[in-house]
Amino acid sequence: MTFDPVLANSAINTIRFLAVDGVQKANSGHPGAPMGAAPMTYVLWNKFLRHNPGDPSWPDRDRFVLSAGHASMLLYSLLHLTGYDLPLAQLQQFRQWGSLTPGHPEYGLTSGIETTTGPLGQGFANGVGMAIAAHHLAAVFNQPGHEIVDHTIFAVVSDGDLMEGVSSEAASLAGHLQLGRLVYLYDDNHISIDGGTDLAFTEDRMMRFQAYGWHTQVVADGNDLEAIAAAISAAKAETTRPSIIAVRTIIGYGSPHKANTSGVHGEPLGADEVLATKANLGWPAEPTFYIPGEVLEHFREALETGKQRQAEWQARFDAYAAEYPELAAEWQRRFARELPADWDADLPAYATDAKGQATRNVSGSIINALAARVPELIGGSADLAPSTKTIIKGSPAFQPGSYEGRNFHFGVREHGMGSILNGMYLHGGVRPYGATFMVFSDYMRPPIRLAALMEIPTIFIFTHDSIGLGEDGPTHQPVEHLAALRAIPHVTVLRPADARETVAAWQVVMTHKGGPLVLALTRQNVPTLEGTSEDPEQGVGQGGYVLADWPEDVDGPRVILISTGSEVHLAVAAREQLTARGIAARVVSLPSWELFDAQPSAYQESVLPHDGTPRIAIEAGVSMGWERYAATFIGINRFGASAPYQTIYKELGLTADNIVAHAVTAVEERQLAASLMTNWVGEPNAFSGS
Repeated sequence: MTFDPVLANSAINTIRFLAVDGVQKANSGHPGAPMGAAPMTYVLWNKFLRHNPGDPSWPDRDRFVLSAGHASMLLYSLLHLTGYDLPLAQLQQFRQWGSLTPGHPEYGLTSGIETTTGPLGQGFANGVGMAIAAHHLAAVFNQPGHEIVDHTIFAVVSDGDLMEGVSSEAASLAGHLQLGRLVYLYDDNHISIDGGTDLAFTEDRMMRFQAYGWHTQVVADGNDLEAIAAAISAAKAETTRPSIIAVRTIIGYGSPHKANTSGVHGEPLGADEVLATKANLGWPAEPTFYIPGEVLEHFREALETGKQRQAEWQARFDAYAAEYPELAAEWQRRFARELPADWDADLPAYATDAKGQATRNVSGSIINALAARVPELIGGSADLAPSTKTIIKGSPAFQPGSYEGRNFHFGVREHGMGSILNGMYLHGGVRPYGATFMVFSDYMRPPIRLAALMEIPTIFIFTHDSIGLGEDGPTHQPVEHLAALRAIPHVTVLRPADARETVAAWQVVMTHKGGPLVLALTRQNVPTLEGTSEDPEQGVGQGGYVLADWPEDVDGPRVILISTGSEVHLAVAAREQLTARGIAARVVSLPSWELFDAQPSAYQESVLPHDGTPRIAIEAGVSMGWERYAATFIGINRFGASAPYQTIYKELGLTADNIVAHAVTAVEERQLAASLMTNWVGEPNAFSGS
C-alpha cells in the first residue's frame, strides 16, 4: 500500500497541530498522544475505515473507538477533517462550556462518537461488546450470497488501557470467543503520567495477548506508514482471532524539549514550545488551527467514498430484502430500536399467594416469555446464570461455532461484563442484559456510571439483593448498594415487592428510553400480595403507589408505611396489627425512587401527603437517602451476618412487630405534639421566637 509522502506528511501534521492548538488555546488537555498516534490513525482512517461522515448511523459502518479518551483532540480532528458535523469552531472551543468537544469523547453529544471514553479500559471492553454484537448479527442475518453484516471494530488503546483490569477481563473473553472483526492499535509510547512505564508495567504485553488467544503484531516505528498499513491488512484477514498491533510511537512527537517525556502527557506544550515544535516539523506558526487546502480536500474524500460505500451496501441490502423480506424487516426494526407489536403478549400473570416465590425466579420466567417474542433480547451472567435465573431456554450459548446463541457466559468478570454490555447496546441490533449478585455491583460501577452518562438503557440484573440471601454472610449481603446505585444520575433502580411488581418492572425496563435499568431481585421467596400493581404505567410505572390504604372517612391516628422489595410484605403485616390497635395505616410500595420523583407533584402528594402524618420507611439496607421520604427508618446501618435469613431479619429488627412498635411511638409523639400545640393556642410568640 503506497502513500504520497508529501501529502501524507502534511495530513499527519495537520492532525497533530489541530490537537496542539486546541489544547494550547484551552490551556488544558493531552497533546502528547495525538502527536504520537497521528500517523497510525491517519493510515486507519484514510485507507481502511469504512464509514460515512454523512450518515454516522449507517448500520454496517466500521466502528472506531478511542479507548485512550484523553487523546480526544485526535478524534475531534479526524471527525472535522473527514466531514462529520463538527465545525472547526468547535475544535477551537475545546473543553469549554457547551462545546461539542469536551475533555473526553461523549457519546450522543458529538457526531461520530461511538462511545464515551476516558476511564481507561472502558473503550477497550466496549469494543469487545461491539464485536460480539457484530458476530451475533452476522450469524442471525447473513445468508448465502447475502453478507449484510461485514464490518470491523477498530480501537486505539494505550498503556493505561492495558494496565486496567477491565481490559484483561475483556481481552480474555474476546480470545476465548475467537472474535475476528476486532483490531486494536496499541499506542505503545512507554510513557505514563508518573514517568516511564517501566515504573510499573514491564511484562511482555504481546506475549500476554498471545496467551489470551489474540493475533499480535509489532510495528517498530510509529511513523512507518507502509508497515502500519501492512499490519492492519494482516489483522483484518484474521477471522478467528482478535488482533492487537503494538505500534511503537513517541509521545509528543516533534516537540524539541518535551517529546518522549511524561510532561507532554496531560498539559499544554506552552506557547514557546508550540512555536518550537511547529518550526521543527516545518509547520507555519500562524494561523493556529491551520488546515492546508489540499489536506482538507484529501480528507473530505471520505464524504464521497462513504456515501458510495453505503449506497453499495444499500443495494446489497435491497437484494437481500427481496429474497428474505422477513429478515430484512426484522433488521430494520431492531436498528430502529422498536419493539415488536406483540412483545408483551405472553407475560406471566400471578395470583395472590402467601408462599409466593423469589423475584429472581419470576424474572427468569419473564425473560423467557420476552425472549420468545423479542429476539434481540440477549444476555447472560458473570458465572451465576443458574442462580440469577437468566438463561434463555432453547437457545445455545454464544460460543465459537454458535454465534447465533443468546446466552452469554461472561465468566467471573463482572467489570468486563458491564462494559461489554454497553458496547453491545451501542453497536445496535441487540438489547443486552447482564446479571450477578447485587453485592458485586461494586465491581461494575464504572460501566453502570458510563451507561448513565451516555443515557443508554443497558439492563443490569442484580439478584440476592439483601440480607435475605442468608448463610453466605456479610461478604455477600448487599447493604449500602441500593443507596450507591440510586446515587448515580440517570440510573433507574427497580426493586419489586413481589411477582406482579416484577412483571411490571420488566415492562418498564423494556420500554425505558433513558439511562440504564437496575433490577434488584430477591433470593428468598416473598408472598404475592393482594393489590400489588402489574401496570407498567400506573403503580410500578409511577415509581410508587398506595398498595393498601386507610378508609376515606378515617377519624383517628394515622401512619404511612413506605417500603420496597422484600420488606413490603412486612409493612402489610404491620398494617394489619396497627388496624387492630385502632391506628389507620397506609402502605406505600416504592419500587423506584427515580420514577416516583419524576411524577407530577400532585401525584406525589396524593401518595405521600405533607399533612404531618408520621411516615416510616422500611428497607433491608442503609438509611442514606430515605430522609427525603420519612423521618423514621427501619433498616440496616451495619453489615449483615451469617445465619438463616429469617433469623437475620429478626435479629436486626426487620419484623412486623418492630414496625408496629415504631409506628405506635410515632403516632404517640404526633399526638403529644398536637396536644401541646392546642394548649398553647392564644399565647403569642410561644414557638415563633419573635
